[in-house]
Amino acid sequence: MNYTAAVITVSDKASRGEREDTSGPNLCKILSDRGYDVVYTSVIPDDMEQIKSELIKCADELHAALVLTTGGTGFSPRDITPEATLAVVERLTPGIPEVMRAESMRITPRGCLSRSAAGIRARTLIINLPGSKKASQENILAVLDPVEHGLEMLLGEGSANCAASPK
Repeated sequence: MNYTAAVITVSDKASRGEREDTSGPNLCKILSDRGYDVVYTSVIPDDMEQIKSELIKCADELHAALVLTTGGTGFSPRDITPEATLAVVERLTPGIPEVMRAESMRITPRGCLSRSAAGIRARTLIINLPGSKKASQENILAVLDPVEHGLEMLLGEGSANCAASPK
């Protein structure tokens, strides 16, 4: 099944044109290569209300199955993407960021510093990713297979077969 997706880059510098956004376009390519229809992209500053507004738009108006954010998950005072995400989701999906952090720890001990969050709003799964192209790619590839099964359950009419072994 093909799913719709949106990618939101959260970066003060990229939103002002002071830095090229490489992570957002790379995530779009990864998703497109996996058969997702990327229906929306944006580059916004680290602003709580703008982040929340974009997430709500993607879920409630565009009905994207999957929304990926990139950026704003670190320790900088303006890194507030997880807080904005937690303010708009209805159900948490803690296993997704747990796996991403575990995978990052295999690469760098700083992987534990990611504050990424993930959750469900209506029938949309929202996942926060780091802002760098390399880290966002490593993180999404660590979870994309199980995420697709989660989307099948989220968008299906009944329960999916969770006990089945992955292909």
